[in-house]
Amino acid sequence: MSLLTRKPVVVLLAVAAGIVLLAAGRADWITGTVDGVAGPVRSSAVGTEAAPGLAGLALVAMAASIAATTSGRIARWICLAVLGLVSAGVIALSLRAVLDAPAVLGSVAATHSGGTGALEAEGSSTAWPWVAVVAAVLLAVSCVGGIVGGRRWGGLGRKYERPGTDPDSGQVSGARGERVGSDWDRVTLGDDPSVD
Repeated sequence: MSLLTRKPVVVLLAVAAGIVLLAAGRADWITGTVDGVAGPVRSSAVGTEAAPGLAGLALVAMAASIAATTSGRIARWICLAVLGLVSAGVIALSLRAVLDAPAVLGSVAATHSGGTGALEAEGSSTAWPWVAVVAAVLLAVSCVGGIVGGRRWGGLGRKYERPGTDPDSGQVSGARGERVGSDWDRVTLGDDPSVD
């Protein structure tokens, strides 16, 4: 389990799952026939039609995983909660496409014909909704890895601050250890620190 709690693994799992979700969104999720004006017509619904919001959820998951590994403690927990919610949302959308395939296909076909509501349809799901469920499980594993390992992660924080600065006080140590204002403070007061 220690491998799954490392920052790079959490990000790679979430990004890989997001890429799989983006790819799955372009594939046919439901195929079947729709009763049109001229009779039954072959029709299909791609992932982004059968599960609206799938691409957005994939992008949110990737962003949340990266933010969780680079932010402070409170923001990390928020990002991990978002990652868990995205995982649950993808599973819900995918299972809806599998369990209610004819209704989803009829709704998509009605939208394609310019109408509202749903047309009578018969259809079945392909393997792609299940691929999305597997990707959502990867997101959940990434989230759990972040929750377990996140307690030991450090944020970017002070690691990237200039030596000799205390970011909390906004003061810079002078040559003899005295406290002096920062260059930003000098600019705020109307002084130009670049002419020194």
